[in-house]
Amino acid sequence: MNTLIAIIGLGVLCLLFEIFNLRKAIVPITILGLLGVLGLTISEFNSTESYYNNMIVVSKFSSTFSSLFIVLTIFLVALGHNFYENHQSKISDYIAIKIFLLAGAVAMVSFGNLAMFFLGIEVLSIALYILAASDRMNLKSNEAGMKYFLMGSFASGIILFGICLIYGAMGSFDVTEISELSQSAELPVWFPIGIVLVTIGMLFKVAAVPFHFWAPDVYEGSPALTTALMSTLAKVVAMATLHKLLSVMNADVSESFKMVVVIIAMASMTVGNIMALRQTNVKRMLAFSGISHAGFMLMTLLSLSTSAGSLLYYASAYSLAGIAAFSVILYVCKNRDNEDIVNFHGLGKTNPLLAAILTAALLSMAGIPIFAGFFAKLVLFNQTIQAGYLALVIVAVVNSIISVGYYFKLILAMYNKEPNEERKGTPVIIYAVAVIAIVLNIALGLFPSFVLDLLA
Repeated sequence: MNTLIAIIGLGVLCLLFEIFNLRKAIVPITILGLLGVLGLTISEFNSTESYYNNMIVVSKFSSTFSSLFIVLTIFLVALGHNFYENHQSKISDYIAIKIFLLAGAVAMVSFGNLAMFFLGIEVLSIALYILAASDRMNLKSNEAGMKYFLMGSFASGIILFGICLIYGAMGSFDVTEISELSQSAELPVWFPIGIVLVTIGMLFKVAAVPFHFWAPDVYEGSPALTTALMSTLAKVVAMATLHKLLSVMNADVSESFKMVVVIIAMASMTVGNIMALRQTNVKRMLAFSGISHAGFMLMTLLSLSTSAGSLLYYASAYSLAGIAAFSVILYVCKNRDNEDIVNFHGLGKTNPLLAAILTAALLSMAGIPIFAGFFAKLVLFNQTIQAGYLALVIVAVVNSIISVGYYFKLILAMYNKEPNEERKGTPVIIYAVAVIAIVLNIALGLFPSFVLDLLA
């Protein structure tokens, strides 16, 4: 609860800095504030408390995921210093929106009541719609914002309809009461229908097949920093929230429901990877890569009681690799009309460090050893085999091999092609974020138990 109040206070402070014309202090003060909030969140790790009639529940699950969200937001705010240098008058708005988006994310994993869950998802979604369309002079950005708004509103409507049916069946929005009532012998038919609708709405937010069609266009059209936010923070928040929803409401996940999850996971991996092979735009390629990673993360829904730790580990590994990759993309594609692979030609010769970081990030996403992505997949596969879904693991392994194809397409372009231009000096902040993110990723790969034991 203290975390949520502190984040909202920090967002308001950003807006006040604009009034007092202290724009240069916004990014450093926000990063310091977020580090303070991170300390506050970690201090609440072992406490289990509920606030405001169970509206918000602080638990190990909410504290660990909130900490991950805050770390990702620190990286995104730091990158904003360089990305928004041509929009100094608007920097307070952009940073404040990211902070309020973080408040929505924390609410989504800390809810004890479905009303709070819906408030959190709307705060996060509205902030994302604004950020997607924030490059007003760019037609693609306007299109991305409009598409995302329409699809997101549609998904929110489905979630709201599902919540209404759950309320109609149980007579309460409180997840603890819903969990207790769901164990009764006679359950109204509206309850499982409501659970299914809420799950479908969340699958839209995660961009899982067949609800993925908005993602490539929105990722490509949005400003690069917004795409980085969507593919890391927003995806991880939606996945963690879906996991928590199904766990806390004791939605007795039947075998038929699990089979649907297996099919969606297989389809997400396969469609995401095969479509990514055909892409020449790097943002679009990472959009399809994100769809396939959503398929991997959906595997955690097959063993809800034991998979919270592995979801946290996979989410951390994936999002840190994503932040490192997008740091390099922001540098390479700055002041350009597109993010085509051509822009990355010869990066290994003109900027060996950034090329090495991008290579490491892509190898982590592909699941190559020493990087956290490999161990995350290993833990996930092991858990899924124990749950009795060997066929899903075989499909996942085949898809991991396919993914190497398009990741290496970008790596080969950096090292095998001749540079098509001279690169100017790289901002220190790009180096800092990229290096810290990839070092954290490798550290998680070398010491997986540090994260896996947090929710054991």
